[in-house]
Amino acid sequence: MGEPVVQIHAQDRTPEFKRNFQVFRFMGGNLVSFFGDQIYLIALPLIVLAITQSPLSMGIVAALERLPILIQPLAGVLADKFNRKSILMVCDAGRFIVIGILGVLHLSGGLSLGAIYIGALTVGIMTQIYNTSQFASIPQLVLKKDLQLVNSINTGIFHTAVFVAPGVGGVLISLFNPGIGLILNSLSFAIGFLAVCSLNIHSDSATSNQDPGILAEIKEGFVFIIREKPILYTNLAMLFSVFGTTLFLTMMIVHLNSAAGLNSADIGYILSIGGAAAIAGSLLTNILRQRFSYRSILFTAGLLGGASIIGFGLGESFFTLAVMNAAGTVAAAIMGTCIVTIRQVLTPGHLLGRVQATSRLMTWITMPVAALSSGIIAETFGTGMAIVLGGVIATLASFFYLVPSLKSLGNERYETTNP
Repeated sequence: MGEPVVQIHAQDRTPEFKRNFQVFRFMGGNLVSFFGDQIYLIALPLIVLAITQSPLSMGIVAALERLPILIQPLAGVLADKFNRKSILMVCDAGRFIVIGILGVLHLSGGLSLGAIYIGALTVGIMTQIYNTSQFASIPQLVLKKDLQLVNSINTGIFHTAVFVAPGVGGVLISLFNPGIGLILNSLSFAIGFLAVCSLNIHSDSATSNQDPGILAEIKEGFVFIIREKPILYTNLAMLFSVFGTTLFLTMMIVHLNSAAGLNSADIGYILSIGGAAAIAGSLLTNILRQRFSYRSILFTAGLLGGASIIGFGLGESFFTLAVMNAAGTVAAAIMGTCIVTIRQVLTPGHLLGRVQATSRLMTWITMPVAALSSGIIAETFGTGMAIVLGGVIATLASFFYLVPSLKSLGNERYETTNP
């Protein structure tokens, strides 16, 4: 399937970054959505704990949120074959409605664990579809040479939300009700919906007289990844790393609340400190890329991230927990920006959705199992044990980044490869 002419023309019409007001609106909408998500991450575990007092229940909720990773191949086909703007708008509207309903039910005292399960699964489905379509849309909004910069800024915006929102959200939740956090998250998706409405996003799907079928479309994404070794090996590394970090993230808030004895405001402060550190990590990525190979950056960041999770699981004081979380978010910001850019610059436009979807399936397929396992381990041995085990697995995963293909992925290929 050839590269469509329309993509070349679209790139020709795309303005320089400093004049690209469309991408500024895109990142502004992301900022608001990221704010809401960070408040949601505090509010939902506290609601589950209030209803059940069980880490296992939180593990089930997290597993249901991540179970839709299994539909990633279908999400990739949707992103490549249908209007990406419409997909983004439907997902934003759907999450606005579902999370808003959960918030209202909790405020009225009528929220059940079953409703949380259904809501988590529904939101998980829409989030998977949204993220894949958004990834495939970014190269349509910016020039190829600006991809690394935009990905770094977008990651920095995310971590700015991580810096500010948890502290504010933690205080609001402690003063009022976790249901307020869900309402705020719901409203953030409404604003994201309006931002997407203003974007000009077209379809990159190549024209053909014959429809090869969904299975053939999915296969094309898998075949491309197997052929592109930098994408393949970063996916394998992330497969194990994501399992470890999911063990950690599933129990993070529960651990801070039940094991470390911190209230929602203190939890928010720890997350905000981590967000501030991650902003630095996002900004540092471009500087590191001028001096080091992707292999060196990803391996070092992977080691740092894994070690920080272990330290978090063993730490007890506010200071130790804050430092370990900050180190981990710096590493995550650096790794996330590099991996996203590698995928985008090595993938033809008409395959972006499927390559991203297939990559997410390969790297995230164990997330539901990891989330449920985290709940079981924490219920049996404590939240600290689940987190430490996650850190060990994430540390070992970093050795996948030592493959030669990442060392040879230099600036020459970055400059000449079609996005």
